[in-house]
Amino acid sequence: MFKWLTSAIIVAIVATGCSTVARNETSPSPRNNGQVQAQQTEPRKKEIKNSAQVAAHLEQLAKGIEGVTNAHCVVFGNTAIVGIDVDAKMERSRVGTIKYSVAEAFRKDPYGIDALVTADMDLSQRINEIGADINRGRPIAGFAEEMADIMGRLIPQLPRDIIPEEPEKQEAPKMNKKL
Repeated sequence: MFKWLTSAIIVAIVATGCSTVARNETSPSPRNNGQVQAQQTEPRKKEIKNSAQVAAHLEQLAKGIEGVTNAHCVVFGNTAIVGIDVDAKMERSRVGTIKYSVAEAFRKDPYGIDALVTADMDLSQRINEIGADINRGRPIAGFAEEMADIMGRLIPQLPRDIIPEEPEKQEAPKMNKKL
């Protein structure tokens, strides 16, 4: 019994001694209320009021990058999508470098800071066609048609999913009995 009592007292003293760590109990400053405050260092995105003007501006900015032969831009709401044309025989790594250079130029522009940049030839052409549809007064229909075309190209076709039409009655090939 004496051993149990001694052991319990030692454990209680050790536990009490470990919990008496010096604490800094200063109250938080009333100015910051315990919240971290940071200032904006990135350029802020400007609200796009004239989408045609912004599209032309971003196209010119992209065309100014060495290696870009042409650029197409479409603005939806407050977001721009820019397709760039590069030489079709250019290596993939060089295309990536040019696309990065365009994005870097856009980063410094308040309208281009959140723009999407693509160097895919097909997407660039689709963006051009969407822009043409917008100019013809068909923004929603043109966008829907082009998105359907894009999705049709992206989704793979599995041979297992193909259901053949009813084949015409074909006769089995006749075997040559002379072997």
